[in-house]
Amino acid sequence: MKLNLSLLCRALCLSAVLHQPLLAAQQDPEATTSIEHKKLVTSSHYMATAANPLAVEAGRQILAKGGSAVDAAIAMQLMLGLVEPQSSGIGGGLFLLHFDADKKQLSSIDGRETAPQQAGPDLFRLNGQLQPWREAFVGGKSVGVPGVMKALELAHQRHGKLPWASLFDAAIQTAEQGFVVSPRLAGLLAANWNPGLTNFAASKAYFQPDGQWLQAGQRLKNPAYATLLRRLAKEGSAAFYQGDNAKALVATVQQAAINPGLLTAQDLQAYRPVERDAICMAYRLYKVCSMAPPSSGGLAVLQILGLLSSQPVARLKPNSVEAVHLISQAAKLAFADRERFAADPDFVKVPVQGLLNPAYLKQRAAQLTSPEGPAAVAGEPEGAEPLAPSQAIEFANTSHLSVVDRAGNAVSMTTSIENAFGSGLMVNGYLLNNQLTDFSLDARLNGFWVANRVQGGKRPRSSMAPVMVFDQQGQLKYITGSPGGSRIINYVAQNLIAVLDWGMDPAQAAALPRFSHRNDMLVLEQGTVLEQLVPALKELGYQPKLADLNSGIHAIERQGAVLRGAADPRREGTVAGD
Repeated sequence: MKLNLSLLCRALCLSAVLHQPLLAAQQDPEATTSIEHKKLVTSSHYMATAANPLAVEAGRQILAKGGSAVDAAIAMQLMLGLVEPQSSGIGGGLFLLHFDADKKQLSSIDGRETAPQQAGPDLFRLNGQLQPWREAFVGGKSVGVPGVMKALELAHQRHGKLPWASLFDAAIQTAEQGFVVSPRLAGLLAANWNPGLTNFAASKAYFQPDGQWLQAGQRLKNPAYATLLRRLAKEGSAAFYQGDNAKALVATVQQAAINPGLLTAQDLQAYRPVERDAICMAYRLYKVCSMAPPSSGGLAVLQILGLLSSQPVARLKPNSVEAVHLISQAAKLAFADRERFAADPDFVKVPVQGLLNPAYLKQRAAQLTSPEGPAAVAGEPEGAEPLAPSQAIEFANTSHLSVVDRAGNAVSMTTSIENAFGSGLMVNGYLLNNQLTDFSLDARLNGFWVANRVQGGKRPRSSMAPVMVFDQQGQLKYITGSPGGSRIINYVAQNLIAVLDWGMDPAQAAALPRFSHRNDMLVLEQGTVLEQLVPALKELGYQPKLADLNSGIHAIERQGAVLRGAADPRREGTVAGD
């Protein structure tokens, strides 16, 4: 007899939604520090865009030397870890999409962190009590095995062109000579969100050198990071996962003054990035592709598009009540499925095909035109198993970069250390992630296992959603992605709709006012025209909240022989090309 999972889990799912914290009401740790109008940038040969000008320049220099898109992405990530340490770095993880223009071949690398082998479902329980998230993320217990360096090395082996060592030059030079602290970095330090920065000696010495937070305009050097990069340039990723750095990393995690962790030298040595098939869906005249699980972001973005595929989205006006309502209802349904089904596919059966099946999405889409009501409940896709929805907090501390090289090869890469400044622990000039709090802290709910529970060697669910779009001839059309915690899903889906349905150029789409629905409440970007929609949205049953919605879209569009790029006005990013 076929198990009716909808009936089995309906009460369970509703209970989880009603009892989960109202995450949208919490202050994000990486708020918008300024809004800067940015113009569309065009070029004919190559292009790079990311969240910091120094990273973009590092990528541009590599591309100008004839480097590949992967070469440029590596140089950019190494620089981002130095100048934007709150968001990403070699102590974290990434998802990378790569397009080979000659072969017309799309591939992906999963460089997500893994849980230590000794970790289990009770990792975040003390004396039988679940730790609050604000206590769990600080220190060693939340640190997953970093995946960035192994993933970048694999990407270079597959798609690199310039020598590995040459990709480190810009970051080494900048770390040794110093860089000017940006207003964004200084502002996020002053917000004092992460207690690890003042409780751990290495972090405090770096970010509060004179007992005061670093100030905008101050020159900051990082000789320890430069020394490690020199070893990585010479020895490859082995210099990270073995030897002195590995010993220091393990000691820092295991001996943390707050929440000592379980990560071992064996965990570091055993880490491997995973090459996975990207997941794709037809949308309008295009094929939209993103990262497979453990990315819930790619899956949910494609679900939102699939739910909207039969709707007249192109006829709706941007920033209208109708558009906000329709897209928000699609997001609610996608988030309901995400919470219950998305997890590491090497540990949990994720019904990807069932969730993206057109018949399933058509059946779910019947709910789209209803007024706002209770939280949506997960559906019953083919291949689903009886699991409880996950309750995991994801904040907006991530970065995204997009690159196209001279040959037309492209990279869309989203990279993260999770919370602002990660776990707060610092080793050899880089911060360690707190990605294990992307797992559900509670492993069971009402007698059901949570798919996204902690297990040794498992990768936590992520909302990162690097995207590539292709036309009917298989040519690359558009690259995009964003930071934003679980709101990445909303930001990227809306960005794709703006370009593919509403015909906006990348700069217009990046600047479009944001709204977000994560199956909890509708949030509108404060200070934008969306504020005028509040009365009409209330008539539809919403209780909209106004808040800072800090996306970080970095996108490139190919239009014939011309590349058009954009950086989100909410961050410090730029675009460069030739």
